[in-house]
Amino acid sequence: MSEPIAPLTRAPANLEGWMALFDHASLPVLAETAAAIEELREHEDAVDARMLTETVAHDPLMTIKVLALVAQLRRGRGGSETETVTESLVMLGIPPFFHHFGPQPSVEALLAGQPAAQAGFERVLKRSRRAARFAIGFAVHRMDHDASVIHEAALLHDFAELLLWLYAPALALEIDTRQRMDPTLRTAAIQKDLLNIELVDLEHALMLKWRLPSLLVQITDDHAPQMTAQMRNVLLAIRVARHSADGWDNAAIPDDVRDVAQLLNMALVPAARLLQEIDNDDNPIPSM
Repeated sequence: MSEPIAPLTRAPANLEGWMALFDHASLPVLAETAAAIEELREHEDAVDARMLTETVAHDPLMTIKVLALVAQLRRGRGGSETETVTESLVMLGIPPFFHHFGPQPSVEALLAGQPAAQAGFERVLKRSRRAARFAIGFAVHRMDHDASVIHEAALLHDFAELLLWLYAPALALEIDTRQRMDPTLRTAAIQKDLLNIELVDLEHALMLKWRLPSLLVQITDDHAPQMTAQMRNVLLAIRVARHSADGWDNAAIPDDVRDVAQLLNMALVPAARLLQEIDNDDNPIPSM
């Protein structure tokens, strides 16, 4: 496992510089995830892939670690790739999972003594989880057979922003400050100015570098030349999660409802009601 990088106060010059900083094996996970893995380790003989999925699938960084490890182990082998956490865990096996994933470093330990950075990380995490909940809700309504991948795509869509709060909190705070001072500024422009990149480009490049499932990479590619229904599903889920983060009175919500209604072939009132129902669902993890 690589040594953790020191907090960045100055951005690398380009995308390649940013990519060189990160190794999927050394990413921290949520403390609750790390604790759950250790609890399951004590009862390894009774653990199955479903139980591990329930532990992993709430945590975007642990999800990445599992998908990336299985892709690394399968490199050069024939057969189709695994597309979801559950498939990856079945392919990996329970004893090898615990062999490869020893006690995990935690986000909370890394951000100890940095309350502003921890709050920023938690805000993005909450938004990502809500986006995943909307995404799976839309996908189920559309009867999409790749609903589990769509759930993961929404959960992981902003993982580069999570990495920024973890490893460059000063830069993340500066972006946050600029956006609050002038909400009309485009996020991409602020990122290019401060980071020399757009975070969506870093995310896409890391997903390719770590050989994450091709369908997952495709669905999360914001710069893809052609928009598919699955991509619209994910992007709409992210939009709704962002606009409703502080309540349902955001001025952009009516446009979101209209676009969701169009995606799901519904009238406006039922679409608005569906959004509320999905948001109130306490179980965001799909049955995979």
